[in-house]
Amino acid sequence: MASEKALDCLRRRLCDSSFVYSAFKSTPAGNYSKLKFLISNTITEACNNSVLLLGPRGCGKGAVVDMILEELKDEFPEIISVVRLNGLLHSDDNFAVKGKQRLLYSLLDAMQTLTSQSVVIGISCRLNILGDKKFKEILDVLSSVDNTISNICRFLYHAISWMHFESGSLTLDGFKNALSCMQRQPMLDKLQGASVLEFYILVCMNRLGSREQNSFNFNSIMKEYKAIQDAYKTSDNYSWSVCLRAFEHLIERELISFLDNRMRSLSIEYRPVRLLLSSQELHQGLKSNSFCPVSNINY
Repeated sequence: MASEKALDCLRRRLCDSSFVYSAFKSTPAGNYSKLKFLISNTITEACNNSVLLLGPRGCGKGAVVDMILEELKDEFPEIISVVRLNGLLHSDDNFAVKGKQRLLYSLLDAMQTLTSQSVVIGISCRLNILGDKKFKEILDVLSSVDNTISNICRFLYHAISWMHFESGSLTLDGFKNALSCMQRQPMLDKLQGASVLEFYILVCMNRLGSREQNSFNFNSIMKEYKAIQDAYKTSDNYSWSVCLRAFEHLIERELISFLDNRMRSLSIEYRPVRLLLSSQELHQGLKSNSFCPVSNINY
């Protein structure tokens, strides 16, 4: 099917680092020259070229195309005719889209009877999902972990893999699935089955770290735990010995670790420790365990 071939082509290009990074290394002048060459090549050599211009509304996509068309109209006055459709094909009604497509094809047939060659250029920046609050939240989660170009390209590859075949559209669910593929699963897997008390300890450590308290131990964690109990009036009040066992269990599961192994002579409650989970991973773990009361605490 044509949609499957197009999908395979996009996947190959996203996986080809030389193709992906060459696009980011291009200069504005170089992109202008490439676009003009593709359009003029279509005119002079009857090549079938397609170009996708990406960018927010008002960034100048249409202005660049207009400049190129004006130059080419001077060079090929007998060939180029500009017909502006102004969103003719955009509609949320599938029947309406098909009707407008038939009108467009009829228009192209009429143009081809008048000229031996024709060039059609379409520009669109309408993708309603970009304005969706949930989509922006997905991008925030992605960038909070790794906002490098290579990571974004991998994310787009996964999103295209979840493309809806029938409509050919990128959906919000597809982007959610892509994000789940990008997240660091090993640490989240270690959180599976964690007790309520263990989540309390992790939240306490995260709260201490957010206050730029880089060094803390079991005793300082217990002070934070007591502060949470006093502030939120929860019924999850565990004894010191039970908390210590949960603390040791988190070390065994490699969710926290000692900061310096040279302090082995110190009692375990005095040895500095660090949290091996990121704030985002802890957030995801709490979301997957919504029954846990600690998920409602500001951490």
